[in-house]
Amino acid sequence: MAPDLLEAEVAFLEALQDLLQEDKMIILKEVNTLPENQLKTIGWNWLIGEDTLPYVTNQMVVVSEKEVQKYYDATNELYEMFVKAGQYAIDKNLLDKMGIPKNLQDLVKYTWEDDAHQWHLYGRFDLAGGIAGKPIKLIEFNANTATCIPETAVVQSAQLVANGFNEAYQFNSLFEALVENFNRLRDKNPNLDASLLLSGMEGYPEDDANLAVLAEAAREAGFFVTIESIDKVEFSIEEGIFRFDSVRNQYENYNFWFTLVPWEYIAWDEPELAQTLTQIIIQNKAIVVNPAYTLLFQSKYILKILWDLFPKHPLLLATSDKPLPNKKQVEKVFFGREGANVRVINESGNTQTWRGGEYENQGKIYQEFVDFPTDLAGNLYQAGVFFAFEACGLGFRRGNEILDNQAQFCGHLVEG
Repeated sequence: MAPDLLEAEVAFLEALQDLLQEDKMIILKEVNTLPENQLKTIGWNWLIGEDTLPYVTNQMVVVSEKEVQKYYDATNELYEMFVKAGQYAIDKNLLDKMGIPKNLQDLVKYTWEDDAHQWHLYGRFDLAGGIAGKPIKLIEFNANTATCIPETAVVQSAQLVANGFNEAYQFNSLFEALVENFNRLRDKNPNLDASLLLSGMEGYPEDDANLAVLAEAAREAGFFVTIESIDKVEFSIEEGIFRFDSVRNQYENYNFWFTLVPWEYIAWDEPELAQTLTQIIIQNKAIVVNPAYTLLFQSKYILKILWDLFPKHPLLLATSDKPLPNKKQVEKVFFGREGANVRVINESGNTQTWRGGEYENQGKIYQEFVDFPTDLAGNLYQAGVFFAFEACGLGFRRGNEILDNQAQFCGHLVEG
């Protein structure tokens, strides 16, 4: 390319970047496609989306070091606020109002107070703003069974390397933070053998990938780790949590258990298991990670509690258990997932956008609407920041006004 053409191209890109910043548009950097062969080898085909729109995009969101610092500080502050809100909910006996199933309320309180069972392994904050000149606002906290671990911890980092960038050009220490948190879990329980069983539901490859990353982090922390679908795990009030090892032809007992089956699903669909787990934990037969008290954080009613405790806090959106008068707002059910049963309501009180789902009969909260940052194509972006003892990993989901299971994952690159 001739020097004058190269200079002209650079000048054009700089002018375009200035225009995007002025219009508060997201800046994207095109990168090559993912290392597909490696992903297929480890069975992560679901990331490629061969029969659908690729789940992981070949564009990365450009963020500055200053924006990264703001994400880090905001997430750490929000976690402290959630802890205060959780204590308030316990003190004021708000578990019924929060929609927490009655058959788990005793366990929620016990794990909140008991030192051996109160370690929170990780969660993910969903945030609006933080880029394109928009302030950071809390959308919600996925404290129990949050996914997006492989794409955040592994894939977006591999994307950098595959395209010649330095791994340091990301806010991404999620895997290292998980290892350290597993180390802390061991240190808190020195009298227990570090045996960990990880479980999900059969037939969900995305869950399998999340469990695989958690398993590798636990192994690095010195745990003996096994992954087994929950229907093959056995629970005993007398003996704890165990599985049958067909190779050794014997049962193996585990002192620690993590499951990607949400606590509320266990309470609703498996009440006998909820009762058994309550006794297992109270009798110290096993430690369950994440603990049952994460239901306090998972219930979206806590967004109302946060607003009551910290009114007009710059990281929060006005939230109530009743419709907000004369405001554009979002109606959410307490324990909805993947955008199900979310309704966007305009200032006149009419439905603007709606997603159906199976949670319609739950309690609802109303959260002030906030615009998400957009790119030139009109895609909307929501930041996800993982918390494992501290804020430790950033990724973005992009899609429409209501982000559902059709949303894409978009990695990031730190520049400037």
